[in-house]
Amino acid sequence: MAKRKNVAGSAPGTRQLRVGELIRHALSEILQRDEIRDPDVSGRSITVTEVTVSPDMRNATAYVEPLGGQDVDGVLAGLNRSASYLSGRIARSVHMKYAPRLTFHRDRSFDNASHIDAVMRAARADDERRRLAREQTDPKAENGS
Repeated sequence: MAKRKNVAGSAPGTRQLRVGELIRHALSEILQRDEIRDPDVSGRSITVTEVTVSPDMRNATAYVEPLGGQDVDGVLAGLNRSASYLSGRIARSVHMKYAPRLTFHRDRSFDNASHIDAVMRAARADDERRRLAREQTDPKAENGS
């Protein structure tokens, strides 16, 4: 029986991950050198957190976050306007049969991490309040007995 490759919903293969990392590094270098003349992108510090590549290597999605998380929509619009230029620059540095078509999305992992941190802090504060309330009602609870 033949193996089924790249079934929808399956994890990306090693090659996809490797190509995604190569594209991420190339894209980071281009953005660091400030080669884009778009006013929404020029002079901005942008973090490229991840690049996912389609199984056929023709499409790549870059997840980005501007430093400080300010004007995300403007930066994304500028990057998507510059996508064809960036695709050409990446094709020169990452040697592939086809230059991948780039799309840019906001990386929500920073927001998720902040939310999880806030929930954990609230839970710790709630635990501390309960501990103090127990100590006030039962003085023996202070030493953990």
